[in-house]
Amino acid sequence: MRSFVLAVSLAALAAAASAQVKVTQGSDRVMVDIGGKPFTALFTSAAGTKPYLHPLRTATGVIVTRVWPMEEKEGEAKDHIHHRGLWFSHGDVNGFDFWANDPSQQKGKQGVIRTKRITDLKSGKKDGAVGATFEWVTPAGKVLVNEARTMTFYSHPSLRVIDFDILLTSTEPAKFGDTKEGTFAMRLTAPLDGKHSGKMTSSTGAVGEKQVWGKRFPWVDYAGTVEGQAVGVAIFDHPGNPKHPTYWHARDYGLFAANIFGEHDFYNDKTRDGSMTLNPGVTWRFRYRVVIHPGDAASAGLAKLYDEWVKKTKK
Repeated sequence: MRSFVLAVSLAALAAAASAQVKVTQGSDRVMVDIGGKPFTALFTSAAGTKPYLHPLRTATGVIVTRVWPMEEKEGEAKDHIHHRGLWFSHGDVNGFDFWANDPSQQKGKQGVIRTKRITDLKSGKKDGAVGATFEWVTPAGKVLVNEARTMTFYSHPSLRVIDFDILLTSTEPAKFGDTKEGTFAMRLTAPLDGKHSGKMTSSTGAVGEKQVWGKRFPWVDYAGTVEGQAVGVAIFDHPGNPKHPTYWHARDYGLFAANIFGEHDFYNDKTRDGSMTLNPGVTWRFRYRVVIHPGDAASAGLAKLYDEWVKKTKK
């Protein structure tokens, strides 16, 4: 029996070693390699205040997300210390802030999103996946929201694609308040932001922060030049998501976020209320796709890629 188990373990290790998408568990992170090269890592340290992916790279290895505050890099802005890689959180859940919740920002109302368990690791020739559960916890240690998330990473010659499938439940009413500070977000590297070479383009052709911020689109792309290469990052919002198409909290300084909750900010109208309450027995499902591509939205064929993704994931 022992020899059988050993054989199975060795076979699994061999499969992972030969996989095009290799997913490996570390002490405080899960590493994802594609084609034998690092792509990203999911940071899950108990010392952190929320899980995040860092960094994100193109198929050629160019980093498209800001590396500070995790690392030092000349020329990167050191604002918004809570903007770490790519993350999912919100600035007001029953009055607790899970967005601006870095240890340096603790003022009594900051919650933390802690990793409960890594539920699945999968390596493969075409894709790999990480499954995890997280708890959104108040300063008093009370769990407000339970999150189950699956992240699927795909192998492609020129693209880097990640699918997110996020399920939220609660054991008591959890009100996600109306604030622009949320929700599915990343912080882009400085050369790619709108103050440098970057340009936001929406699914309808709207261009720039003034036409994109606070507006509703199925997808938005942020493209520019990094290390001499024309690259872009797109976020797709699934039609099955609550309040689809999402509003966009996308800024010229490099914040790139989909947020359905911040209506009074986005419309500059205090009479609007974009909040939603997650009640016990109810599950919210959010699905997003991130596409890191060469060129701009048009040359990458994002409209076609979005339609293909929606067709494939109708259920």
